[in-house]
Amino acid sequence: MSMTSGTLYLCATPIGNLGDMTARCIETLKGVDVIAAEDTRNSIKLLNHFDIHTPMTAYHEFNRFEKADELVEQLLSGKNVACITDAGTPGISDPGEVLVQKAIEAGIRVTSLPGASALTTALVISGLSTRRFRFEGFLPKEKKEREEILAEVKEDTATLVFYEAPHRLVRTLEDLLSALGDRKIAACRELTKVHENVDRLRLSEAVRLFSAEEPRGEFVLVVEGRDPEEKRSDERKEWAALSIPEHLKLYEDRGMDRKEAMKQVATDRGIPKREVYRAVVEEKA
Repeated sequence: MSMTSGTLYLCATPIGNLGDMTARCIETLKGVDVIAAEDTRNSIKLLNHFDIHTPMTAYHEFNRFEKADELVEQLLSGKNVACITDAGTPGISDPGEVLVQKAIEAGIRVTSLPGASALTTALVISGLSTRRFRFEGFLPKEKKEREEILAEVKEDTATLVFYEAPHRLVRTLEDLLSALGDRKIAACRELTKVHENVDRLRLSEAVRLFSAEEPRGEFVLVVEGRDPEEKRSDERKEWAALSIPEHLKLYEDRGMDRKEAMKQVATDRGIPKREVYRAVVEEKA
């Protein structure tokens, strides 16, 4: 890292309630040389509210690569840069991650000023398990890509979290229902705002609800993961009729190496690994 390079500050901004803006964030935004904002028209309202007069530059989805290069040059010249998104923590489902990667590659110090996050806010009020979760953000618009991702997350026992815009909400709920089955969901909207609302119901009920009334506001969808016992039961059905070598091949065909596959077979069957090894050797003999 150059001794003269500046610092990139990732500043979390409110997702609704302006009272969630931290004093540290305000101080930092006032002190940096430039603020890279996802939407300057939106961010100017926030800056005016907190009497922040630092120059802004637009850094968004459509200029994220070339603008990131420009910002890195400024950082290398000794300037301090703050990155803010329209709402929440930069770098999560927004172009901030590109700037972070390029800054790190250039040896620039990167630090985050924690604050509001729609992801964690929705997760903790959903009523679903928070022990393990998988964040997918916005699903791709292209049908094949959506189907591939949903097929992948279908078997995950972790709680699933998605972002969605109101005009695409019903389609996404229908896709989730088709791919995952009728699981529990918490549809969270207007988080931290006066009209904050969480609908805790089943996916089929959510489809009916939002098909009948026009969705309003940005949504965070928190969906329960696959039931672990149900998953284990289905996996048992899958290998129950197989010999040990066939069981081992099942996992190797899915990409596991031999050692990992043998361990999983032993776990599935409740037998020592040496028995799995012996069965494989005997088959080859």
